[in-house]
Amino acid sequence: MEIIKGGVTAAKGFEAASTAAGIKYKDRTDMALIYSQAPCVAAGTFTKNVVKAAPVKWDQQVVGSGAKVQAVVVNSGIANACTGAEGFGYCKDTAVAAAKALDIPEDGVLIGSTGVIGKQMPIDKLTAGIDVLAGKKNDTLENGTEAAKAIMTTDTCEKELAAVIEVGGKQVTIGGMAKGSGMIHPNMCTMLAFVTTDAVIAKETLQKALSGDVDDTYNMISVDGDTSTNDTVILLANGLAGNPEIVYGSPEYEEFALALHAINEYLAKKIAGDGEGATALFEVKAVGCESVEQAKTLAKSIVCSNLTKTAIAGHDANWGRILCAMGYSGAQFDPEKVDLFFESKAGKIQIIENGTAVDYSEAEATKILSEPEVTAIADVKMGAEEAVAWGCDLTHGYIEINADYRS
Repeated sequence: MEIIKGGVTAAKGFEAASTAAGIKYKDRTDMALIYSQAPCVAAGTFTKNVVKAAPVKWDQQVVGSGAKVQAVVVNSGIANACTGAEGFGYCKDTAVAAAKALDIPEDGVLIGSTGVIGKQMPIDKLTAGIDVLAGKKNDTLENGTEAAKAIMTTDTCEKELAAVIEVGGKQVTIGGMAKGSGMIHPNMCTMLAFVTTDAVIAKETLQKALSGDVDDTYNMISVDGDTSTNDTVILLANGLAGNPEIVYGSPEYEEFALALHAINEYLAKKIAGDGEGATALFEVKAVGCESVEQAKTLAKSIVCSNLTKTAIAGHDANWGRILCAMGYSGAQFDPEKVDLFFESKAGKIQIIENGTAVDYSEAEATKILSEPEVTAIADVKMGAEEAVAWGCDLTHGYIEINADYRS
């Protein structure tokens, strides 16, 4: 596997475009298009929130039907969530407009929306934007990057990555883009991720690859403990690489899954580190566990602890908050056997051994915790399993952004 520059246009046959439709923002692009020159098999995973936005319901319907997909229309600014029959009708209108502009079937259009909940979509602006997108689309890496920028809300940077593998002597490329900064919590989040590949692979196999990876990537991140109404991860495969079909369980499948994981993990970590108001990516490793389930439970409990996240913001090695979060996680362990370490580019330090503090330097700990990427390692000494979760520190900036999000 080779990591390369690019995003959703890196794979053969995929194009993208962006435009400023004025849906909410007045000074930036807010619509993006992903288009495939050939129909794609589609896989998807969606929010576990009972309250699902209209585009989530639309995409679940399209992906579940087995229809071949050729386009994804995404807007930022308005989430089209809690908008009733009218909001779902706007998804239909969007698909109709895209089908006409791109000369593709209506059931070949997926939709993504992110932004304010409860507002109706200005459908005239949206459909006008689709016509602009159809005229601007191309397969350049630059257009892929601009599409990644157009789907941002409170994100501070675009998020994209691509990778190449070889299957049967053919080059297969996977590329993706994502957005997410707030309302981020395991079971996915206010995040949209779109991954494209030119691999020849069956729909069922593609879905297995995506579903099998989401639990270890997007479902292991948290910014604020809120599971969104809109989270969607879409994976499209158009088969233009011309490789022998990737079969589930084969060595080629394992290599494809590894590359997909690299893309998804990178995007997930970029979302976590770009949390609203954040100054640091906070990584938590639970090691020495007797099961993966126990490890995931412990890691997510620590990374979701607001008290721990404020300690990270203050560069304070307040280890009691971490042990506390482990204790209420629901996972069973012996607190008198726990070792805890902090690690960053500035070094590694042990904070507790067998559940009690060691004689460590507060100054050294503060130095380690002052880096933009910080890791906490909790060892419960019960086995060989481990898991990783990602979040960020919690600062005053989070309150400032969300106190006036709708204005």
